[in-house]
Amino acid sequence: MKILNILEKPLPITSPGANAMVDFSGLTTSAVAIVTDRTVGGRPLVGYGFGSIGRWSVGGILRDRMIPRLMRADPEALLDEAGLVDPFRCWDVAMRNEKPGGHGDRAAAMGALDMALWDLRAKAEERPLYRLLADRFREGEADREVAVYAAGGYYQPGKGTAALEDELKGYLDLGYREVKIKIGAVPLAEDLARIEAAIRVMGGGERVAVDANGRFDLARALEYARALAPLGLRWFEEAGDPLDYRLQAVLAEAYEGPLATGENLFSHQDARNLLRYGGMRADRDILQFDCGLAYGLPDYLRTLEELRLHGWSPRSIHPHGGHQMSLHLAAGLGLGGNESYPGVFQPLGGFADVSEVREGRVTLPEVPGVGLELKAGLRAWLAEAFELAPA
Repeated sequence: MKILNILEKPLPITSPGANAMVDFSGLTTSAVAIVTDRTVGGRPLVGYGFGSIGRWSVGGILRDRMIPRLMRADPEALLDEAGLVDPFRCWDVAMRNEKPGGHGDRAAAMGALDMALWDLRAKAEERPLYRLLADRFREGEADREVAVYAAGGYYQPGKGTAALEDELKGYLDLGYREVKIKIGAVPLAEDLARIEAAIRVMGGGERVAVDANGRFDLARALEYARALAPLGLRWFEEAGDPLDYRLQAVLAEAYEGPLATGENLFSHQDARNLLRYGGMRADRDILQFDCGLAYGLPDYLRTLEELRLHGWSPRSIHPHGGHQMSLHLAAGLGLGGNESYPGVFQPLGGFADVSEVREGRVTLPEVPGVGLELKAGLRAWLAEAFELAPA
């Protein structure tokens, strides 16, 4: 097996609306295709990946540094004893000569490349990625179903509580039983009206999470915490800057309900610092590390080891991103659940077209790889962008 070419393209995932910090008009992510000399049904075997959802494309890092390193390497050095492309060996080559620290866009670039490598590997082994992961890292134990929640409730001009209620009712109709909505872009009283509307629709605060996307300083975070405390919410997410561990720790002392953070921490070192200094509580809080934004699976496994060393269960992780790679990690590595974007960030948001959410849980299709080609819109984009017919 040999890698013939590695391609990168910016994938438009523009979505209407905004959170408390970012307007998503014009948003792109980096998509990667790894083309090999192996064929399936007369077509080349191709692995696909992307740099998750919610941050901008990172094509320059991929094209200027990481992809050339792989293409210059001895092809045999990228294979394991079985003669198949080894994602771990490729990771080491792609990250060669990179200085430690600075876990930003580089982490997302490596995450996109690594996703394509694991998609390729699972396809080469002719099995779903989650089963490959379970066999390698969990003694074959895989979760056949994964708990999922619908992320939405974005701010849009003229979108009042009635429109928000209609949106959430749509998620209930799709089979979701928990939702997350945005807060922090409007006055507290207005946000409380939105949250109370969500609780009415969902049937209880324990089915509604809220996300400030890092908007608040400590005083504002505590003000919201006092207002949210009586509502019994599923969790209060990313109140302040993701690297402000002191803010997170003080908030945890003041707010008894579950807190969530981690989607904007891009390395096991950052995860370790959060667990050391962020005041997070293993008995109730939620971690949201996103493999696609955080150097891919090799570093994600180090993050899981940090959790173990600090007394946390992998069930505390509900990965950010609302995409199929995170879903495979949840099922294969025994994580607590997964985000979903059923209404936004298309063609990536949500899961395979054949997947059905039932009572807040979803099963994974038994097809090789990550299954990106099982989303019709994404399959069409990949074929046109890379001038390849997905096998």
